[in-house]
Amino acid sequence: MSKLRREDIELLAPAGDWDCLRAAVANGADAVFFGVEKFNARARAHNFKMDELPDIMAFLHLYGVKGFLTFNILVFEEELPDARELIEACIDAGVDAVIVQDLGLVKMIRDISPDFPIHGSTQMTITSPEAVEFTKPFDIERVVLGRENNLKQIKQIGEQARLPMEVFVHGALCVSYSGQCLTSEMWGGRSANRGECAQACRLPYDLMVDGTQKPMGDVAYLLSPKDLAAIDLVPELIEAGVTSFKIEGRLKSPEYVANVVGKYRAAIDRYFAGSKEGPSEAELRELQQSFSRGFTHGFLKGTNNKQLVEGTFPKSRGVFLGRVKQVLRDGVVVELEAPLKRGDGIVFDAGDPTKKEEGGRVYDLRRRGQKLEGEAEGGMIELVPGRNDVDLSRVHVGDRVWKTNDPHLDKRLRQTFETDKPYRIFPVRVKVFGAEGGPLRTVWTDTAAGHTVTAESELPLVRAEKRPMDRALFEEQLGRLGGTIFALQDVEVHLQGELILPMRELNALRRRAVELLEQERQRPRRYAKRSGMDIYADVAAVAGGAMAREAGASRDAGVVDSDAADGAGHTAGAELGGRRRARLTALCRNLDQVHAVLEHAPDVELIYADFEFIKQFPAAVEAVHAAGRRIALATPRIHMPGETGYFRNILNLRPDAVLVRNTGALYFFMKHFAEHPGEPQPELIGDFSLNIANHKTAALFLDAGCSRVTPSYDLNIQQMVDLLRRSDTSRLEIVLHQHLPMFHTEHCVYCTFLSEGTDYTNCGRPCEEHRVSLQDRIGMSHPVRVDEGCRNTVYNAIEQSGAEYLQHFLELGVSTYRIEFLEEDAGKVREVLDLYARALRGEVSGSHVWKALKATNQLGVTRGQLVK
Repeated sequence: MSKLRREDIELLAPAGDWDCLRAAVANGADAVFFGVEKFNARARAHNFKMDELPDIMAFLHLYGVKGFLTFNILVFEEELPDARELIEACIDAGVDAVIVQDLGLVKMIRDISPDFPIHGSTQMTITSPEAVEFTKPFDIERVVLGRENNLKQIKQIGEQARLPMEVFVHGALCVSYSGQCLTSEMWGGRSANRGECAQACRLPYDLMVDGTQKPMGDVAYLLSPKDLAAIDLVPELIEAGVTSFKIEGRLKSPEYVANVVGKYRAAIDRYFAGSKEGPSEAELRELQQSFSRGFTHGFLKGTNNKQLVEGTFPKSRGVFLGRVKQVLRDGVVVELEAPLKRGDGIVFDAGDPTKKEEGGRVYDLRRRGQKLEGEAEGGMIELVPGRNDVDLSRVHVGDRVWKTNDPHLDKRLRQTFETDKPYRIFPVRVKVFGAEGGPLRTVWTDTAAGHTVTAESELPLVRAEKRPMDRALFEEQLGRLGGTIFALQDVEVHLQGELILPMRELNALRRRAVELLEQERQRPRRYAKRSGMDIYADVAAVAGGAMAREAGASRDAGVVDSDAADGAGHTAGAELGGRRRARLTALCRNLDQVHAVLEHAPDVELIYADFEFIKQFPAAVEAVHAAGRRIALATPRIHMPGETGYFRNILNLRPDAVLVRNTGALYFFMKHFAEHPGEPQPELIGDFSLNIANHKTAALFLDAGCSRVTPSYDLNIQQMVDLLRRSDTSRLEIVLHQHLPMFHTEHCVYCTFLSEGTDYTNCGRPCEEHRVSLQDRIGMSHPVRVDEGCRNTVYNAIEQSGAEYLQHFLELGVSTYRIEFLEEDAGKVREVLDLYARALRGEVSGSHVWKALKATNQLGVTRGQLVK
């Protein structure tokens, strides 16, 4: 491996507005990521306007900084024209890359431009080498790995997949895998996949164990992780192959950006200077001061559930000062654990952040009654808050005290970017040529950017009678570059004879040269661009493919036609306009439910097995095949390096189909099929977690090897109908009934709160003995289930039904409908399936179904407006 250079590592900073942009550049960022009005995962940030793109890129490129636009959300069908407009604006403005979640958007970008750089967002849930390989046909030049990957896995992904890797190193942590959180929209009407996260993970919950509330003391924020701070891991990250160090924070202040970027710039530079020195205590305290819920390495050093979630508070606290030892008449006594000075902001933490907390500014500091000047750094200190700031009757011995604000630090940080001076200086080399009677010609080279420009005098050179121009004069006059981004590095003089030119000519020439050099730096990067592309051109091909399959395609998308059902299972439903029969599938989460479907639902031909433990799969396969039905085994939603054994176990069980939940799994199966053409090949069905929100994404996964796909739960009914109208509906499966899977986490609630252990190796497996749920503020208990990889899924307490929209889907030609169970017993399984079968046959209305089941009348995460 060749030796890494400082230039090989990128420090990537967030920017929610122009001040943050300036703060990033001023403090050493190599690149900045930002969003515009919509189509980005921080809709609550100020963001920029699309018509500001040329100015943003000109500013960044002036300083040699790259600019990446965040387009890291799902794109709905009717938004594709607007998405195309934004992509074309990015291409025209010379944006250095666009960060994308939606694979359909990736496909559209490649239709527009073959060389416009695309980065795969962490919202793509890329956590394994196989998932990286899946992106390569689309020429994605970089991937942002999931925050759950540890250093060992990052190194393994880099060595196997050989694609540049971007990793989050600082900022807020999501408890759910990015791209796999449906909680925000389910409960708050604001989708995390649409940039409007309502932070349901930061809310308090009661822990219910086997139906009984477990006393937790002041621990209430069971899903609220501490913040990521990996500044001390910079050397290990570089050596693991990380090429881009990403800082979270497009909702944060410019002071935060200046602080964090400056600290990580220093850490990266120390590594390349050969220093073994890590961050100082003062540096860490300043990082905490800007924003901190408490710092953790996240998952970078491996899973440690105890360190990841403390659970006592959900918001930024700043720097811990100590605990109250005594309450005085005008203040408190605190044994300081960090420096404090007059004017600093403080808050008293009594252990219940849901109630009003006392806090304000420090008015005075005393030691044993004697006033202190300057900063107090430790020992017993009498802390006097500002008059009327704090009600001391509400402060108690033992309360924690935090420094929430440091005005001196904020001022110092603002001074880095609130200045008239240029943020960075670049060296230039100048060559001077001339002869008597001709112009003075200067050739200026911007050595950092590699640009060269020529500037000539308007007046001709004349013979000097007294003091001819020499190298020293040119160094003096051409070196007057103060206030510009350039500094003179060297001058070469090639004059023929003793010559002279008025000083005002040299000054004008210098100014023109600087202007030309700046123009070169700000010139937009050029990309190939196809004009007049029709984003719906592929719809006709989709429709044509559907008709071909209707005419006799050899392999139906998991649905057995009535005249081909002999010996292969059962059929259900009525003919749909001569096209095909509508059928139910059932997803079961235990063997009892499988047996209930086999005994009581003869119309269900395909059964999905989605069990917590793979050891139960063989019995399910045997039972279903013995009954003459078909079975599909579900993959986990997440695939980490080294976990392909799970997929091999599925293949060894010879299921009829596989429910594919991540791109790593899809790549594994398609590669395996290509390498073993003689083996039985189960049908591949793409699940909701592939985040299919438009017809382009649906087509991409069907082309990649899925015979049928499930649309994203982010779609409301109108968005679903828009998708169906432009897709081959015979190859779509809609989930009509389910407990919505909301959070999907590497963080294990069972391990954290029911065990003395820290991860699956030492937790004692309490998940095998107990059933846990999280009770929210309105008393609803949301079940928490564990998968084979010890990842947790939090399911919504109440099941929901899309039965009311069934007639719309039938008219649009959808033929496959899934019913998902969670904890239902055999009787409930029979009741649910019977109602939906009757609805498919037209015997009862959709509204009758959800009312009879007391389910929420809702499709996916949103009620929608199509049906009132």
